[in-house]
Amino acid sequence: MRFSILNSDAERRDGLKALLRQIDRLARFNEAQDWRQVERTLKRLRPDLLVIDWQQDWMSVDDTRHLLSHYPDLRIAVLTDEVSPAVVRDLMDEGVLGVIPRETAPCLIVRAFEMVLLGGHYVPPGALALNPPLPPDATIRPFDEKSPPPRRAKLSNGLSPRQEQIMRCVHMGSTNKMIARTLGISEGTVKIHLTSIFQQLGAPNRAAAVALYNGWLSAHLQVLRNDGGAQVRPVMGQAGVVPLRRRTLRRFQYPLPANDTADTLPMAAEPTTPYGDAPAGLTAEQVTQGPA
Repeated sequence: MRFSILNSDAERRDGLKALLRQIDRLARFNEAQDWRQVERTLKRLRPDLLVIDWQQDWMSVDDTRHLLSHYPDLRIAVLTDEVSPAVVRDLMDEGVLGVIPRETAPCLIVRAFEMVLLGGHYVPPGALALNPPLPPDATIRPFDEKSPPPRRAKLSNGLSPRQEQIMRCVHMGSTNKMIARTLGISEGTVKIHLTSIFQQLGAPNRAAAVALYNGWLSAHLQVLRNDGGAQVRPVMGQAGVVPLRRRTLRRFQYPLPANDTADTLPMAAEPTTPYGDAPAGLTAEQVTQGPA
C-alpha cells in the first residue's frame, strides 16, 4: 500500500507512519509539509489513503474542497482535535471519509483508517448526534443483579490462541528455545509464529511486538498526543531561549616535553672565515699543505 501524510511536523509524521505500518508492514509513504507538496505527489502517484493531521493555524476546509475538486476519488482521513458537529459536517460534505479525534486510542485509529481504506466512513461518537441531550431530571434505566449492563466485546488483535501463548512467553523474556520447550513444539515452528505475529502487529522486533501487544504507547505514538504543549525548537540564527551555537574547532597541538622552556634557543657558532677562503697572510699552497 501507499500512504500520503500531510503535516508540517516531522515527528508527528513519523508517529502516523508507525500507526499505518500496522495496516501494511511494507507500506510506502509520501510525506508533505503543505498542500502544494500534496498536489505534486498526486500528479505522480495516487496513494491508497491520504492522512491529514489537521493543524488549525494554516489548514482550512477550503483547501480540502480545492483538493477534492481535482481528485474526487481520493480517500482522505482527517486526524483532528476539533470534532464539533459543524466541523465534522463541513469535512464530510466536502468528501472526507473519516474524521478521527486525536485523543482516540491508537488501536482504534488504525481500525478507522482501515474502514476508510475499504471505502467506508468513520465519524466520532456524538459528533453528528441529531437528538438533543437528555435533561438532567430524565429517568435513566438502573442496572442491578437481575438486569446487568451489556458487556462490550473485547477488541481482538487478530492473534490465534497459540500466538497468544507465544506472546506471553516473549513478554516474560523467554528465548525461542525456551518457548519451544515450554509449549512442546519445535524451534522452527516458534520462528514461523513469531514472523506471523510481527506482520500482524506491524512490529520490527520483539520489544516492539511486546509493546504493541500490551497496548503500551511508544515514543513514536506519544507525539500524536502532544499538539500544542511541545516546546518551540530553537532555530539556527534566530534568538531564543536556547539558541544554537556553532562549535569552534580547536587546533591540535603536540604536547611539549617537561624540560622544554619558552626561552630562545642558542644559535650555532658561525666560522669567522667562510669555508673555501684562505685566511689573511696565507697563500693557497700553504693552506693545502697544512701547517709545517
